[in-house]
Amino acid sequence: MKALCWVGTNHLNVEKVPDPEIINPRDAIVRVVLSSVCGSDLHLLDGYVPSMREGDIIGHEFMGEVVEVGREVKKFRKGDRVVVGSVLGCGGCWFCENQAWSHCDNSNAHAALAEKAYGYPTAGIFGYSHAFGGYAGSHADFIRVPFADNGMFKIPEGVKDEAALFVSDAFPTGFMAADMADIAPGDVVAVWGCGGVGQMAIRSAFLLGASRVIAIDRFPERLAMARTHGRAETLNYEEVDILEALKEMTGGRGPDRCIDAVGMEAHTPGLEHYYDLIKQQIKLETDRPAVLRQAIMACRKGGTLSIVGVYGGFIDKFPMGAAMNKGLTFKMGQMHAQKYMPRLLDYVQNGDVDPAYILTHRWPLERGAEGYQMFKQKTDECVRVVFAP
Repeated sequence: MKALCWVGTNHLNVEKVPDPEIINPRDAIVRVVLSSVCGSDLHLLDGYVPSMREGDIIGHEFMGEVVEVGREVKKFRKGDRVVVGSVLGCGGCWFCENQAWSHCDNSNAHAALAEKAYGYPTAGIFGYSHAFGGYAGSHADFIRVPFADNGMFKIPEGVKDEAALFVSDAFPTGFMAADMADIAPGDVVAVWGCGGVGQMAIRSAFLLGASRVIAIDRFPERLAMARTHGRAETLNYEEVDILEALKEMTGGRGPDRCIDAVGMEAHTPGLEHYYDLIKQQIKLETDRPAVLRQAIMACRKGGTLSIVGVYGGFIDKFPMGAAMNKGLTFKMGQMHAQKYMPRLLDYVQNGDVDPAYILTHRWPLERGAEGYQMFKQKTDECVRVVFAP
């Protein structure tokens, strides 16, 4: 089959690779119908996630059709149309039983790598380096899905492929961001980042009771999308001082809840950006935390900061004093796909949300490397490139 493979930093190639096979009786094989780029994939492309190896297949947001199931798979059969969560969970450990699927004790085949970096192993993630299990990703004709009964969900009749696709990762990540923020009716929520996850966090904040959402980015087309589809008020951080603007918009109090949907490669104007960029490039810090700093300073006293933008290691100049003295609550993590996906499929089926609007470019897999460069550079008003193998 053909697959989009990581060859090295900023180098992807479409290559011929062996077809996946059933390895464990709980596996399924899925023919990929649609597979999307994701902002966190850029961290792989840019070389900021360790333990990538030449030839690794990337991609973790996808839907498709079941073509084969292992003998212990009970919920699915050949021909089922499914969407698959990006995070793998065994279903039997304490964390899975308590709906903390991204903390699964048993799904990371290379647990020792994550344990060395983080103290404990994390769950496996499709196409996301050997530190997260070394699983082949979804930018391919076919993919093996371990623990299929836990991570795959049948797509309801009437839900189109393009909408179901984003229930794999972008929608549950954005929804978890809003859920972790503990939004109360009437709250003002600020969201940093208007990519796919940020757009879904905006929609989810309103679903959970926010009265206002303020979206922050620098790209006019993304801000326009946040206004048009998300009903958000918007700020361009290259045009205004974010802290002062948020104070003014909230009567001096600050947003009740702040969501970081950006992560380790945050951009900010001025010297701060170059300070972080240089320190990251010479390995004095691994992540650029500009958004975290802004959110900590902007959040109201006693507020909550929800973090779903991916961070990998160590950051510098973290304003811990402000966080502590303001009494902020921090909640963060890789998303628990299996916890949220049934609820989100209901939202889509009922017409409450159609996440397909974040799909801006649909390309064949053969143009995968080109698609990632466009996504990275954010040219042609790109928000999400979706490959149809």
